[in-house]
Amino acid sequence: MEKVTVQTLADHNYALFVNDGRHGFVADEPEEVGGDGLGPNPYELLLAALGACTAMTLVMYARRKEWPLYEVSVHLEHERVFARDCEECTAEEVEAAGPGGRIEVIRRHVSLRGDLDDAQVARLLEIADRCPVHRTLQHPPKVLTSIACGP
Repeated sequence: MEKVTVQTLADHNYALFVNDGRHGFVADEPEEVGGDGLGPNPYELLLAALGACTAMTLVMYARRKEWPLYEVSVHLEHERVFARDCEECTAEEVEAAGPGGRIEVIRRHVSLRGDLDDAQVARLLEIADRCPVHRTLQHPPKVLTSIACGP
């Protein structure tokens, strides 16, 4: 079971210390929205998780198949678009967003370097959609929240 602790940092507006028990880093909001810009914002962390999972999944798969994949780069962008303006969205997604609604769109571009044939590249594209973080985003998890308050 993965566990992460996120804790506010004193004397900062939004800066947080993120710790998984082995590694630690700072997350923050950019200065233009009142943060100190000390680290990635929550959406950048989400994109990093998807990109890292995608790259790792492709590398693992290619190694298992002994395919000549030398490098993987994953470039990601997130935006919240008005449903009516979403060219990539299905009619069902637009309808579900409702009038004036927005849809979260993540664009992921994978760059591969290696001596791969067209069939291998096509298979790796399929495998990219099977990374665990991608699957979690496609089928959102149940989030259970509790709260405690003390002096």
